[in-house]
Amino acid sequence: MTTIPFVDAHVHLWDLDHIRYPWLTGPFDGTGPNGSAEGIARDYGVADYRAELARWNVVGAVHIDAGADATQALRETEWLEAQAGTHGLPTAIVAFAALDARDVDAALAAQAAHDRVRGIRQIVNWHADAQRTYTARDLTIDAAWQAGFARLADHGLSFDLQCYPGQMPGLVPLFERHPAVPVIVNHLGMPVMSDPDGLADWRRGMAALAALPHVAVKLSGLGFVWRDWTVERVRPLLLETIDLFGTDRCLFASDAPTDRLFAPIDRYMEAYHAVTADVAEDERRALFGRNADRIYRLGLGV
Repeated sequence: MTTIPFVDAHVHLWDLDHIRYPWLTGPFDGTGPNGSAEGIARDYGVADYRAELARWNVVGAVHIDAGADATQALRETEWLEAQAGTHGLPTAIVAFAALDARDVDAALAAQAAHDRVRGIRQIVNWHADAQRTYTARDLTIDAAWQAGFARLADHGLSFDLQCYPGQMPGLVPLFERHPAVPVIVNHLGMPVMSDPDGLADWRRGMAALAALPHVAVKLSGLGFVWRDWTVERVRPLLLETIDLFGTDRCLFASDAPTDRLFAPIDRYMEAYHAVTADVAEDERRALFGRNADRIYRLGLGV
């Protein structure tokens, strides 16, 4: 076990009998951006998570919207609050709300009323390739969605951004107008390496976001970049991201159990520690714990 405190910035838990998750409900045909989810389509609770991360000195974990049926978003939050009360995790919750909905204010208020809710995630990955896109249209350019985003600050909520690099430059003006809404980019910015200019698009988008001081990024989701990733292959992307955002705005995360679709969680964690082996101890503590503690307002004092 490593002794450095790990505040896991991105985890998922689910009870498939209690809440419906369309993406975890068969039949599984392997189409879509991430292939088949059949390998993780079983209950995953706090005990399962602790066992999977047993080597890594987990002192806190942030649960991110796990793709529950949108009508059950509040039920998911209530279930997670109960899990935390019983098992001590998750430490905080980033819940789902549809920012383009007419009743967005009521939805945000209902989520924010829960003690552990710190932010909102609504996945907005849009791509012209039907096999790549998560959404039918690009919500980020929709006026109603942008208006909903603007409401986050009044509810004291951050936003977890899961998008593709091509959408990032267009989001910068919106984020600039709302510096009171912390934004946390998910999964290394999800470069689409199969695109003709995938790496250049990623560099351009990430640089534009990194220029905003209230934007941070999670170092996670390596399998979304290359399903057959290796440490040697991802090392340049990880180090380039850390150089762009600095060691005070990068957060390591396991993305358990989703990232297990591509490799064992221990392999991700080993890679993150290996890539940062030469980073100063104080900065490593920031990357693995202190930044998540601060950005998600956990009060752990790591």
